[in-house]
This record gives sequence, C-alpha cells and structure tokens, in this order.
Amino acid sequence: MNSQPTVLVVDDEKAHRLMLRAHLEDAAYQVVEAADGEAAMQVAGAQPVDLVLLDVVMPRLDGMALLPRLKAMMPDVPVIMMTAFGSIESAVAALNAGAADYLPKPLDMAEVLIKVERQLEAARLARKLREQAERLGERFDFSALKGESPPMRRLKETLALVAPAEATVLITGESGTGKEVVAQIIHQNSRRAQGPLIKINCAALPENLLESELFGHEKGAFTGASARREGRFRAADGGSIFLDEVGELSPGTQAKLLRVLQEGEYSPVGSDKTFRADVRVMAATNRDLAQAVSEGEFREDLYYRLNVVNLEMPPLRQRGEDVIFLAEDFLREFNKKNRRDLKGFSPEARRLLLAHSWPGNVRELINAVERAVILAQGHLVEPSDLPLALHGQGRDQEDYCLRAGLTVREAEKLLIERTLQATGGNRTRAADMLGVTRKTLQNKIKEYGLPPAE
Repeated sequence: MNSQPTVLVVDDEKAHRLMLRAHLEDAAYQVVEAADGEAAMQVAGAQPVDLVLLDVVMPRLDGMALLPRLKAMMPDVPVIMMTAFGSIESAVAALNAGAADYLPKPLDMAEVLIKVERQLEAARLARKLREQAERLGERFDFSALKGESPPMRRLKETLALVAPAEATVLITGESGTGKEVVAQIIHQNSRRAQGPLIKINCAALPENLLESELFGHEKGAFTGASARREGRFRAADGGSIFLDEVGELSPGTQAKLLRVLQEGEYSPVGSDKTFRADVRVMAATNRDLAQAVSEGEFREDLYYRLNVVNLEMPPLRQRGEDVIFLAEDFLREFNKKNRRDLKGFSPEARRLLLAHSWPGNVRELINAVERAVILAQGHLVEPSDLPLALHGQGRDQEDYCLRAGLTVREAEKLLIERTLQATGGNRTRAADMLGVTRKTLQNKIKEYGLPPAE
C-alpha cells in the first residue's frame, strides 16, 4: 500500500500542471491531473484524493462552481484555490465557499509546498480527533447546547473534535444564537478545563481602557493608573480566554492580540517586560470579519490567526423543531421561576412558534416564553399570550411605518425606541437584537435624545 498523499491538480494550463507535478513529485507526493472541472469530478470519483489544488478560471466548469461539488463529494479533503487575481475579495469568497486556503498566481513553489504540507497535516489531525471523539464522545457534556436539529448535531460533532485541540476558535453567527455557551463547552471539554475561563466583551469598554483590561498596566502608565494591575490574559494563564465582540477591537489592540497569537507573549501598558501567555483564545463576533478585512477595518493577518477553526452558529429559523424543544424547556424554567404550572403550548401556539422567523434568535424566544408564562390564564400557552410579532402584527406595523414617508433618522429612532421597550430598557439585550454594539447603541440613544435607562 502506497502511503504517499495524492494531490489532484486542476488547471486548464498544461504548463502549470507540469510545473506543479514536477515540484510535488520531488516532495514525495503522488499527482493526478485534470484540465477542467468536469474532468476533475471524474478523477475524484475514480480514486482516493488527499488534497486538491484548484484553479479558479477554467472552461466548462470553473473553480468556484466546482468547489462546492468537490466538498460535497469529499467533505474532509482540503481544497487550495489558485487564482491569478490575488485580491482579498476572491480569496475571501473562496474561503467562505469551503476552501482551506488560497494561492495567488504566479505561484511561489516554496509557498505551494508549505501550504500543501500544512493542509495535509491539518486533515490528518482532524481525522485523529474525530476517531478520538468517537471513542470518548460520551465524556462530552452538551446539556447547555439544546436542540437536535441537523445543524445542531453537526455543530456538536464539530465541537467534539475542536474542544480537545489547542487551536484558536472563531465563533460566528447572529446575535442571540449562543456563542458564549459554545465557548463554555469548548473550555469544559479541553485539557484546560481545570484552569480559568475568562470572558470579556470587547465592545463594553472604552477603547483607552480595553488594552489595559486585556494586558494589564503599570502604575502611572496613564492618567488614573494609580496602581499596577494584571490583565485578563494573566488571569487566564493555564486556561482559556473568550473575547466577545472581537470585531470591535481598535487597530492598536488588534496588533497586541496578534502578537499574543503569533508569539505567545504580551507586554502590559507602560511596561517593557514581556510575559508568556499560556492561554487558549476563543473569539466571537456577529460581524462579517471577512468583509471588515476587505474594508480595511480589521487586520487580515489577525483574521486568519483567529479563524483557525470557525464555528458558525445556526440561526433559530434554520433549526426547525428545535424551536418547540427550546420553548418547552424555557417554559419549565419560567414555570418554576414564576410559580406557575403551565402544561405546554396549544397546537395553534406551536404553529406560531414554528412559523416565526426569530430575528432575535434564542434570546427573542426566551423573552416570548417568559411573557407567555406571565400572561397565560389557562393550563396551556395560547396564541393570545404570545407577542404580536409572532402573529405578524408587529412586523406589519413596523413595515407600515417605514413605508409612510419616515426619514432614515426617524425610522432608526423608532426602531431603537421599540427595541428598548421590548427589552424593558436592557441596553445590552437591545444592542444584541439590533445587531450593533452596546457602545453604538449608547451613542445613538444620546444622539436622538432618548431617555436614559432607569
């Protein structure tokens, strides 16, 4: 049995294929070729392949169209895209579509061999972790991650692979989908479980204080620094740190975080001392960081350092019957909290729960169920106990207001007012529902002269 990894080279330019074959075979890889996408599908279906080098521009079936078909056929085989354009837009598009990495043309063969070796090693590690997870899967506690829909089962399978590793994890998805819960599960099932899990919301602190909060400061480092302080990275030593809203970091703090991820060290503000960071970093955001990179708002190198493993949280509207499962679980919780004894949801109430799009995700469902428990007068939750938005009325009213000639400022102010009303004035929850940071919401409240929170 030949143990040499097999690389499939897909490129319509014969000279490129011959060049790649020569260098890859010199590096002890087996090579098979295809001149276009259709031929690549035939080759991939006829023999095992360990990695694909895929050109973007080809006749008949181009690389971007071929990529999802290859991933569907060989989901565990890494695909490295080769593009003559070399733009961040094409690279991000390829990565978002499932590519493991990309190479700009003209090709640097040293870089090609490095990336091929790196992706093959990552694939080997993933297989090893999957086998380990299958043997030890019963040790993983997913009780905090509720739901058994296909998207949630896939997420749990991935978590069983990711948690025992040391890789940096980027948790993405809409507000209210449970990103912090996932970070907690990863930590609890890692070798660092006995160490601390330190959580920090990067959008909750002013820019001038966040760097000190993360890395600490020396006495006198800035106005008000009356004593030396150790930062959150020092507190997380031997454990994990969870950086929520990581997309809100300032450029200076981004640079310091990159140093931690690249070199495993940092310096407190106002100090020339260097400290080692024995910390696993997990980050979360509801922003499109790839788009932020393309717009120059987020460092590209930091994005790739954070995005070693990406966990995309599925929105509630894609989780089917999980909505009922979660609603019944919350019903039991709020029954106990409010000394009620509701038995469940009426058939019509269940229909409304399943039909709603849940823009606020799990947080919105929690609010809806808590309201229903308080208002329900019978033994079951009825449609009348649920918020108007679930009946379509809330959204219809809002759409009418937006159609009735409001300016953008007026519409934005109205939306903020209604969201604050729906959350009882809770600005953190309102910011999550609106998809903005708490700092942005506070600025808007001040701008529009809205009443402060009680």
